[in-house]
Amino acid sequence: MKHTLSVLVEDESGVLSRISGLFARRGFNIESLAVGPAEQSGRSRVTMVVDGDEHSIDQLTKQLYKLVNILTVLDITDIPSVERELMLLKVNANTTSRSEILELAGIFRARVVDVSEDALTLEIVGDPGKIVAVIQVLEKFGIREIARTGKVALTRESKVNTEYLKL
Repeated sequence: MKHTLSVLVEDESGVLSRISGLFARRGFNIESLAVGPAEQSGRSRVTMVVDGDEHSIDQLTKQLYKLVNILTVLDITDIPSVERELMLLKVNANTTSRSEILELAGIFRARVVDVSEDALTLEIVGDPGKIVAVIQVLEKFGIREIARTGKVALTRESKVNTEYLKL
């Protein structure tokens, strides 16, 4: 099962290297990684998606706490949270397909950020499911390039689990 870990760290050189080294030594593959400044100066938030069972993720969390500069580790997989990704997607777009691509982009609230004679580059922001859906819908036109940020997430203060609202 994929787990989303939110790790608050002291913003010092080598922290990310120590975290990734721990994952490599333990045989874990980091499927998604996003790092950026946190709400307090001198701290960063690392959001990772890692595949593993409950026991292995629990062990990994304990190992993370042993590292210097780790402040908190939270597995937010089953906690109501807001998740987003950013993707830039370059798709083939000739004169006959351009209007259909623009219509589909509008459905997903994608922004056109570059236009050429034979391609469009779109910016899409949303939950990971939306990102996958956009890729599937636009594949038939021929995708040239994709760049994705990886998941960023924060727990919901309202504690409302939007997964139940999708049913």
